Amino acid sequence: MSQVFSITMLAETLRIAAPYACAAIGGVWAERAGVMQIGLEGVLLTSAFSSIAIAHATGSAFIGLLGGIVSGVLLSLLHGVLVLRTRIDAVVSGIALNLFAYSATRLGLHALYDSSSNSPSIEGFRFGPTGGDGLDLLARVLLDPVTIAAAVAIVATPYLLGKTRFGLRARACGENPVAAAAAGIDVPRIRYAALAISGAIAALGGAHLAFDQHRFESGMSNGRGFIALAAVVIAGWRAGRAALACLVFGGLEALQIVLQDRTQGASGGELVQLLPYVATLVVLAFATGRSRAPQGLGQHETP
Repeated sequence: MSQVFSITMLAETLRIAAPYACAAIGGVWAERAGVMQIGLEGVLLTSAFSSIAIAHATGSAFIGLLGGIVSGVLLSLLHGVLVLRTRIDAVVSGIALNLFAYSATRLGLHALYDSSSNSPSIEGFRFGPTGGDGLDLLARVLLDPVTIAAAVAIVATPYLLGKTRFGLRARACGENPVAAAAAGIDVPRIRYAALAISGAIAALGGAHLAFDQHRFESGMSNGRGFIALAAVVIAGWRAGRAALACLVFGGLEALQIVLQDRTQGASGGELVQLLPYVATLVVLAFATGRSRAPQGLGQHETP
């Protein structure tokens, strides 16, 4: 029980939850503006690979982080072009970009590092004490630049969406794009901007995931983008609630790691690994029909 309620458990929860939360906040930005974003998994993968590849090539984790953010923005804008300009179904576009990201990152591993599994290790960010106890681990998590940037994005999103002119226009585009266009709002332009913000924030999650492992591993997003999308639905497309849902999921995953260590070798120990996913499915099923999506989600400003 002491392992569950400990500083180490808190640090692990925050560390694990960060990529989920970044992807979820990215999803909130896109979908509150009216663009369904199934491609969060692809953004996580692409930004994780770009961050490591650029950091390895330049020797700078900060340049790698910027490169990862740029790649996330570009992939999100590509999704916008496919959905808003060519009118491809957003679900089809998102799935296609997820598959593209998975294939392209594997191809990149082969081309750059002659490997099908992982990149070389990088130094990454190293701030805070180097000890192994709970306080040292928590300090490293809280002082990590990617974690700080993610926290700022999470805290700022409700204010930006709820209080600023751009945020109000983005929400108008998500609720009723036809009325927004009639009021003189350039709906595609607002949606492209919201997608760029979405890609940048979600890319922080990919960079965090890669830098936390100090390398890129093929398929390392491992469904986190879809879990983040579930968190958005569970939270009713509210940024704060989505981040809280991701924190709970991070806690469940950290708990799963603790329980797995304690039940290693015991019968049924493998079932412990399913704990976070089963809990997510149960909550998602309970939330279905109780949360209201933006009414203009997936709609265009013109027929």
